[in-house]
Amino acid sequence: MTPSAPDASGTGTGTGPGADRRISRKSLLRAAVAAGAAVPLLATGTVALARDAGTRGGPLAPTPFCDDGDDPTPDQMEGPYFKPNSPLRTDLVAPGAPGTRLTVSGYVFGRNCVPLAGVLLDFWQADPAGAYDMAGHAFRGHQFTGSSGAFTLRTVVPGLYPGRTRHLHVKAQAPGEPVLTTQLYFPGEPRNGTDALFDPALLMNVRDAGGGKEATFDFVLDVDGGPTDPPTDPPTDPPGGRWAPGRSYAAGDRVTHAGAAYRCLQAHTSMTGWEPPHVPALWRRE
Repeated sequence: MTPSAPDASGTGTGTGPGADRRISRKSLLRAAVAAGAAVPLLATGTVALARDAGTRGGPLAPTPFCDDGDDPTPDQMEGPYFKPNSPLRTDLVAPGAPGTRLTVSGYVFGRNCVPLAGVLLDFWQADPAGAYDMAGHAFRGHQFTGSSGAFTLRTVVPGLYPGRTRHLHVKAQAPGEPVLTTQLYFPGEPRNGTDALFDPALLMNVRDAGGGKEATFDFVLDVDGGPTDPPTDPPTDPPGGRWAPGRSYAAGDRVTHAGAAYRCLQAHTSMTGWEPPHVPALWRRE
């Protein structure tokens, strides 16, 4: 959805002395922040949101891609702690769970400032002690944006662990479009200046609210916004009729998997771990 991530220096790879090195948007933002520039900020001192930029007209800049850098294999850009098949939920906090409560809300837009409905947002994070639950799905969950493109996530402020600043992970996918894997950061964190993966373009607006915190962030996906296609009637059948990873399914498509028939409820690109029996938000058994 966005250009390939640069190397650790933030530049493209050269072929020798004097070779042309491309400077990424991320590197420019980091340099500006290091120089004390307020980018991108509003007059209130808060990070600019896409909903504010959209009122000025013109296309929006897509949310930048952010690589964990510690991927076990080059093509796993989400880092070592992602797990597929997260529960469908907007509240990740179990009753009585410790931690500072955090509510993150915002919108998902296309480049043309149009809110995107039906966008899949899959969140995961460390617990207050800085640990990821790899045995279950604590502090993991996915949801879909509503008709206005809005989302709300209720969780806790994640803990710190060696080598990283405080952050949230998220995958965002508009219906039938590629997946954006990225991270959201907290302003004012001491480790922001030493974390090589930190990107100021991914800062949330965060404020205290009672005994917890409220944050806002608007995603801009590298797609043109438009109305979500309704379910096809009659439903279409993908080639072969069998579910397979890596295919774009539309709402209404029918597939078979493990001897059972399913109908697609939400347009998406399939991936291993999202087989029909495991994701009732995407597939209904017929």
